[in-house]
Amino acid sequence: MNLLPSRRRKATSINPSPSLSSLSGSASPPEPWVEADISSSDYARRRRELMEMMADLRSMGADSLIDIPSVVVIGGQSAGKSSLVEAVSGINVPRDSGTCTRCPMECSMSSHATSWSCTITLRIYPDNNGRDLQRPTIVPFGRTITDRSEVEVWLRRAQAAILNPSLPSSSFHTKTIEELRNTKNTLKFSRNVVCVSIEDPDATDLSFYDLPVWRNITPKKDNTIILTTIPMSDDMENQQSMSLARTADPDGKRTIGVLTKPDTLGAGAINQRRKWVEIIEGRSEDHKLRHGFYCVRLPDDAERTQRLSRAESQRRAAEYFDTTSPWNDVADRHRFGIPGFVSDVSRLLIQLIEEVLPRLIEDIEKLLAKCIKDIDALPPPLADDPQIEVLGRVNAFCDVFKSFVNGSHEDKRLAQRNRALYAIFKRDIRGTAPDFRPFDKPEDYVPLDDTEGKMTLTERDPGVKVMGIYDVSRVIEDAIGWELPNNVPYQAKANLIAQFTKLWIAPSERCLATINDVLDEVITTLIGIHFGRFKVLEGYVGIQVDVCKARAQEAVKTALDLETTPYYTQNTHYLQTLREKWLAHYKTSMEEGGEAEVFSYESIEPTRAYAPSRVHSMTDTPQSIALRALADAGYPNLRVPDLARLLPPDSFEEELIVMADVRAYYHVAYKRIIDHLPLTIEHALHHALANHLSQSLLTSLLIDVASGPNFSERMSELVSEDASIAQKRATLSTRKQRLSDIRRRLMTFSNGAGSL
Repeated sequence: MNLLPSRRRKATSINPSPSLSSLSGSASPPEPWVEADISSSDYARRRRELMEMMADLRSMGADSLIDIPSVVVIGGQSAGKSSLVEAVSGINVPRDSGTCTRCPMECSMSSHATSWSCTITLRIYPDNNGRDLQRPTIVPFGRTITDRSEVEVWLRRAQAAILNPSLPSSSFHTKTIEELRNTKNTLKFSRNVVCVSIEDPDATDLSFYDLPVWRNITPKKDNTIILTTIPMSDDMENQQSMSLARTADPDGKRTIGVLTKPDTLGAGAINQRRKWVEIIEGRSEDHKLRHGFYCVRLPDDAERTQRLSRAESQRRAAEYFDTTSPWNDVADRHRFGIPGFVSDVSRLLIQLIEEVLPRLIEDIEKLLAKCIKDIDALPPPLADDPQIEVLGRVNAFCDVFKSFVNGSHEDKRLAQRNRALYAIFKRDIRGTAPDFRPFDKPEDYVPLDDTEGKMTLTERDPGVKVMGIYDVSRVIEDAIGWELPNNVPYQAKANLIAQFTKLWIAPSERCLATINDVLDEVITTLIGIHFGRFKVLEGYVGIQVDVCKARAQEAVKTALDLETTPYYTQNTHYLQTLREKWLAHYKTSMEEGGEAEVFSYESIEPTRAYAPSRVHSMTDTPQSIALRALADAGYPNLRVPDLARLLPPDSFEEELIVMADVRAYYHVAYKRIIDHLPLTIEHALHHALANHLSQSLLTSLLIDVASGPNFSERMSELVSEDASIAQKRATLSTRKQRLSDIRRRLMTFSNGAGSL
């Protein structure tokens, strides 16, 4: 659909329509233009202020933060893009290959002048290392130009300066065209911009970007108007610039087609001319744009050499369209020539700026609020004297850590997680219990894991070997030296004890490693709170933690060494009690054939001799009957395990005694180690660190400081802020100032006069 009607109406208002909601996604068709009286002083003033504001925002780098309305010109080689730029701007631009195609040019035209002039600046976004600057650097380039013929060479110089950022831009001010052509550029391409500002009383206020071929992937921002140059010497279907525009603007809501080189169509190209007329009039179903197509005739090479004035070029173009068929038959004459095209694009841009201005302010305010929030999230800058700061932070850190270790802090994670890890350690040590089964084929029987046969270990150390009666016999035989007969070698028991005590090394090391992990996590959290900003102090804490870890490791090793030789205990009563229970259990199990899942004496049949004068109830067991009978016979206070003593001597008596002695000693040592090792870790690691950390830190700091040339400087260095945090604060502060300046500029304009 064409944006313009076939006849224009005289303006009755200074507000042009249609609404540019079409640019922001509205699907409703636009209404016809109501042309603004561009000679109106109010309109001219407002338009000039808007264009100046946009230029100020771009110089502040706002275009990298918010979607500033802009116009971009794209087009393939030989599409007439350079000629279009010249016709619109009134200046000559470089046309040969090289620097002219390798960086964008921004052209801003203002009619608020009494004479023609041109100034060139360079807008630098990334620095020489390719990193984006906080805000672009504006570099004035050369003097103000008052002779149009000088613009082209100055543009070449500016573009060469852009492509050679390591050289001073001023070094290009005096270079000739030949010298510029022979310059070997450092960069092939650059996104830094050559900015051309033209003061021309005969111009229409407008600003646009001339994107080189390498930048022909057009912006997808909703507020970018795309001018795509299309040579009429080729079919529309072959136009790469249209394909690029469709990719960026699939619905054609912000694309304007500029048809060039109509004079290349010969008189015989009747079908081609008819197709182009259909496109210009908006009747082509295949090629529709919301703002339609314009057709321009631009000076050819011969006319360029004549350096025709803008007025003369436009006169010749108007004469061509008015006298050449089929162009002279198109009713909407505004669709032909540069004046109507520039006027409509200028009006469209101004109207777009007016519409999106409230949204731009809102976007900037959101960015500013987020920036302030990010700044507030950073730790505040250091305020106290460095020495006071160091001592205060060290003491506060040590006090809090000590409360963690003692369990008095409200955060109980250190104590609670360590208790859980010690419980796992207890389970692992319990899983190293000897697996004695007093049978010739022990694998056929269930384990005997307690003296009452009611419990079986669910997690057994894989290093524990199942040992039957003959396995123990071999251990005894292997240990016999010069002992007299009927004397079991002590070494046999020592060898069996060593089998389970050596299995305690792995779970002990695992326990210490996981305890260290918990400590690291707690220390890291506290360091983040107290020293997170000061990496030097953080390093000192890490050293002290590593020292205590090493000492704790040695302490654990010592605790395990105590369980090797000699195998000793003063808890002899407990040891003897356990020995008797296990011996009775092994004997009974062996006599009963290994029914160890539920211990019983069902093999002992009750007789009248056990309790001749008693009547047995239905709930009596053989064991209870036997115990009552023994009590009646004068042997009171006996228990079920004591009944095993009534069994006759066994041929494997020695093996059973060894099993009972080793199993009883395991339990005594097990009870000892599951308390001793956790206490060793707690005292050698956590309590040692808590008790000596403050003194160790201050001693290390003072010794290190004393070795330096200046105490005060060294203390300042200790609390020097992390470089990344300092850099982030500086970056955010600069960004905040930049956003505040942009917001102020937008608000200054928004609070001014009413809209156009």
